[in-house]
Amino acid sequence: MAVNETERTAELRRMLEAFMDEHIYPNEERFYRESMELGPWAVWPVVEELKPVARKAGLWNLFLPDSELGAGLTNLEYAPLCEVMGRSHLAPEVFNCAAPDTGNMETLVRYGTPDQQQRWLTPLLDGKIRSAFAMTEPDVASSDATNIECSILRSTDRETDEYVVNGRKWYTTNATHPHCDIIILMGKSDPDNPDRHRQQSMILIPRDTPGVEVLRPLPVFNFYGMPDRASEVQFTDVRVPAANMLLGEGRGFEIAQGRLGPGRIHHCMRLVGLAERALEMMCRRTQSRVAFGRPIAEHGVTLERIAEARIAIEQTRLLTLETARLMDTVGNKEARREIAMIKIAAPAMACKVIDWAIQAFGGAGTNNDYGLAAMYATARLLRLADGPDEVHQAQLGRLELKRHADLGPVEPRAAYVPTW
Repeated sequence: MAVNETERTAELRRMLEAFMDEHIYPNEERFYRESMELGPWAVWPVVEELKPVARKAGLWNLFLPDSELGAGLTNLEYAPLCEVMGRSHLAPEVFNCAAPDTGNMETLVRYGTPDQQQRWLTPLLDGKIRSAFAMTEPDVASSDATNIECSILRSTDRETDEYVVNGRKWYTTNATHPHCDIIILMGKSDPDNPDRHRQQSMILIPRDTPGVEVLRPLPVFNFYGMPDRASEVQFTDVRVPAANMLLGEGRGFEIAQGRLGPGRIHHCMRLVGLAERALEMMCRRTQSRVAFGRPIAEHGVTLERIAEARIAIEQTRLLTLETARLMDTVGNKEARREIAMIKIAAPAMACKVIDWAIQAFGGAGTNNDYGLAAMYATARLLRLADGPDEVHQAQLGRLELKRHADLGPVEPRAAYVPTW
């Protein structure tokens, strides 16, 4: 469904859909096989083979709004393209539009120094390296970012201008990737600051720095590497030049808010694409399988689920597009209510639609022969990634109460006593 697409977006969408038909869908079986057989520590050849093909086709770095570095698309223009890419786990990295690289590149564009950009942003844009984002910690409730315990402290050695990082992170995406060269880490640099949102900083840590140890890959619903190369990473006396600090001490929370807004749009539109794919598969499956003397598609419960799925997908798409429009016109801060809404709505919608598709496939939906198990793992993971449902619900509830706070209590209507 296209809503007020610009000519350029419409053309890019047609190009993307043609590329998906020719290169992505035919290679999905190979992609899943390589991810399982080679594991999370390896490069998967099919991805590297398709990257130059995508770049040659002009489908590269579409996410960046900076026209000199990316395609120059607004959030609203990019959203339909992100939806198309979201239909396949293989697609985003092939187009250099995969998380967390996209968020890390946007962070470097917005907050990096020219030296930081030259060293890390340029090779990321070229697809020569990959990156990781280290925020979540195993020992604290990281949904409250002020809980973070990993420390970023100035070295006591007066002869060096360095920070020393100590802590343990997990669900650090991409740390096991052989091409991961840089980690953006959030930690506490000023734990005694009375302003809890000025205690954190973000710093760039080269992956090969002494003291950085990837302890293990982490499975996501028993999937290793795909749909997410999650890992647990230990940082022990990691010494990093002071020049690697992003934006300055105490600015980590500010960077996180600027970074996560666009990322949430990307996640939500990819989930819309994933749900569309699941609904399409459900319709095809139920029309080709017979139970109790008639196609499964003709049973009332199936028709009801197909109808409800279509409504839910359209509602989520429109809400996400409206959020993208607001981010473009009034900014992320003013659109925070809508950003919270889509981050709650999109994963829940995708989980429901994919679950119905699994029901339609029966036992076949629970293995990954059709990709539905990995699709469900992705959708369920995104109820936690970039903030769990509960955090966004609490924020949305507070914002809604604030809208009505000045109106006072509801007064009763004038009492009416019948005259009979």
